Amino acid sequence: MPAETSWERLKALPKAELHVHLDGSLRPETMLDLAGEQSVVLPAEDPASLADAMLAESSEDLEAYLEKFGITLPLLQEPEALERVAYELGEDSAEENIRYLEVRFSPVLHTKDGMSLEAAVEAVLGGLAAAENQFPLQTGLIICGMRHLDSESSLALAELAVAYKDRGVVAFDLAGGESGNPAKGQSPACKYAADNNLAITIHAGEGFGPESISQALHHCHARRIGHGTRLQEDPALEAFVNDFRIPLEVCLTSNVQTGVAPTYSEHPFRRYFDAGLVVTLNTDNRLMSGTSLTREYWLAHEHLGMSWEELAEVALLGFQAAFLPYAAKVNLLEEVEEEIRAQGESEAPK
Repeated sequence: MPAETSWERLKALPKAELHVHLDGSLRPETMLDLAGEQSVVLPAEDPASLADAMLAESSEDLEAYLEKFGITLPLLQEPEALERVAYELGEDSAEENIRYLEVRFSPVLHTKDGMSLEAAVEAVLGGLAAAENQFPLQTGLIICGMRHLDSESSLALAELAVAYKDRGVVAFDLAGGESGNPAKGQSPACKYAADNNLAITIHAGEGFGPESISQALHHCHARRIGHGTRLQEDPALEAFVNDFRIPLEVCLTSNVQTGVAPTYSEHPFRRYFDAGLVVTLNTDNRLMSGTSLTREYWLAHEHLGMSWEELAEVALLGFQAAFLPYAAKVNLLEEVEEEIRAQGESEAPK
């Protein structure tokens, strides 16, 4: 008989998180601590109220959703703060059996008080390394160029990412508002990363249509697509993404919050999965979306009818899509496949 699906089983399922923003995933308690240390005023004075205030429950669009980062970023202008939130994100991830975690951030957004780009990267890498030492977790860091900045700024961030390629940075990304900021405008940065054999993943098909995905793939050398929600609007491009096994980093909650998916039940994730695309589930921003990776899996079960067996397959797709060296990926996959098999055998109804 098919195994039953429950929150507890999904929490215990070994998972990979490929799309989560550091500055969108702070604990409210930590925000209050940092605000007290740095004399920053927050929109609430207790953890529960602050969590509610930070929730982007029904943003008008992606740009409105991104406004919440104006509250978290002032708290993250010192290396100690970055290191702390990176460690805590690793701890929170390990608590729900996330075994592989790729964290993304843009160092240029953390230089307001004079911190160097290198110091920002090293602080986050330090926090992630501490989490790896403490928990059964592997991590990687993705450095983001920002679409709204000039191409020279993104090129500098791509150069920074390449400089740390063998020290914990696993990819380069383009983030920020898509509308009016085409990916191909940042193609020099992406070319530099690609020429130096660094993986690339790009936010596309969230705040703008499938042409954004096309630019990410054909102008910017993307090997994964962040979101990709509107891919279904271009059947030929969808077939290309499927044929060449380009993974989609799907974030159900944030897609509903930004309006790119009207409801959870109308999200194209189920259709993509059924069509054979490489789809993964991710949180995007734990704080602004009020979510966890377990919750994202539960939403796929509750609203899209995904069974335990199907969600276990999605979990494996996440590990397969990871920006890990091949040998390390094979070893991790063997480990989690065995764990998933054992979970299915021990918890299936008799």
